[in-house]
Formats: sequence, structure tokens, C-alpha cells
Amino acid sequence: MAVKESNIRPFYTALILAFVCSFLVAAASVGLRPLQIKNSRLDQQKNILRAAGLYKKGMAVDKLFASAVEPRIIEIATGRFVPGRDINPATFNQRAAAIDPKLSRALPRSIDQAGLQRLEKYSLIYLIKKNGRLSRIVFPIRGKGLWSTMYGYLALGADLNTVIGITFYENGETPGLGAEIENPAWQAGWRGKKIYKAGRVDFKVVKGGVRVKGDAALHEVDGITGATLTSKGVNNLLHFWFGKYGFKPFIDRLRHKDEKLKRPPEVKNNV
Repeated sequence: MAVKESNIRPFYTALILAFVCSFLVAAASVGLRPLQIKNSRLDQQKNILRAAGLYKKGMAVDKLFASAVEPRIIEIATGRFVPGRDINPATFNQRAAAIDPKLSRALPRSIDQAGLQRLEKYSLIYLIKKNGRLSRIVFPIRGKGLWSTMYGYLALGADLNTVIGITFYENGETPGLGAEIENPAWQAGWRGKKIYKAGRVDFKVVKGGVRVKGDAALHEVDGITGATLTSKGVNNLLHFWFGKYGFKPFIDRLRHKDEKLKRPPEVKNNV
């Protein structure tokens, strides 16, 4: 009997130890969850500020974001702003919306340049104003690369055409090759580029690098050496998100509104 008990005792000890360890891991996970959420939010804010050209190392990200950036929700298909009372930008989860059948739609392969499969009905955008006037807008972008979905932000200037900056903050591309989309040196090559020409997306990520000069060079950026398919994915996602199925309805609506504000008032002839 004593032999049996001595054989069973290590088993019970291991079982109790496993239970205690699993409890501690679960408790730590729950306890760290608020910190993880906060860090994730700060990382997103930092990337938005980087795309907008406002981030500097060591700055208080949350304070600058709160004072300089106005998150808004738009309906992608119409380009209309959605009132905050209907959808709160602070709590809207765009990734979750993209896979929710009630908040998204399936994309036919013929128009799904970015390889999304489904497109959310609503999107966050980020308005940045200076002296009360629109200075730049940051748009969320995503699309398929070689191995993964690439997530990032692209900021346009007040002319709704000139690139202020781009960031990619999440991808599963090949380290040292496709993953170079997160390299600040490559991202810097986007500054000052133009997305549209004559009202249409006219932009290329060029394999082997930009070889044209003059105005044509403003519509091209260097591809990543050794990462042809990743570069093609970036090109495709840009064409999708700034085309008619992405943010173009919003951009056109905003541009038309701005043009109306700039027109001189009509003078009625009362004779």
C-alpha cells in the first residue's frame, strides 16, 4: 500500500503544480490585458502620427494625438461622414467590421485588387487641421502581399492628392525582403508623390526603381529589391483604396465641397 501511495504522489504533485501554473498564467493574462490594449492603442496612434509627418521620437503620443487628430467615420460607398452618435469612432473596430456579414460585403474577384475578399461598409479616417483648416487626412490601408495581409496608413495633404507619408505597422512578409515595407528609408521615398492624375489613380510601385523624370516621376515609387510580389501587393492595395471602391467617393465629395467654398458668391442681376 505504501508503495502504491509513493507511486501516485508524484502524479498528484505534478497535477497540482500544473493547475497552479495555469492559474497564474491566466491571472497574469487577465491582469495585463488593459496594459496590452493601451499599448496597442498608442502604437496605432504613433503610426497615424508618423504617416502624417507629426511624430518625433520621445514625444507624448497620446497628448499630441488628442490635440491634433480628429477621428471620423465615413460610409465608404457614398463618401459621407457618419455622425458620431450613430457610430463612435473611439470604439469602432474596423477589423471586426470587415468580417462581420452585417457590416461588410463580399467583393467579387474582378474588383478585389487588394485581395480583401470582404469590404467593410464603414471606415475610420483621421482629420488633421491647422489654424482651423484641413491640413491632411490619414487613411487606413491594407491588402495582400506575398505571405500576409499588410496593414498601414497613408496620409494625403490638403490638396487630397500629395502623399505626406506612409507607414506599414503589421505584416508577415519575408524578413529582409518584403518586410522592408516597414523600413523608414523606403517609406521616405513616398513623400511628395501624387496619387491622382486627371481624376484617376495614376501611381506605380516600380520594379527596379523609378527611371522616369519630371512630373511622371511624381507618380512612381521604387519597388523593394527582391520582393516583387510584395511590391505588387502594395501597388494593388493603393489602387483599390484610392479608387472608386475605396476612398475616392469621399475624396471627390470633399474636393467638390472645397471647390464650392472657394468659388466667389454669385451676383444676382436685379435689373
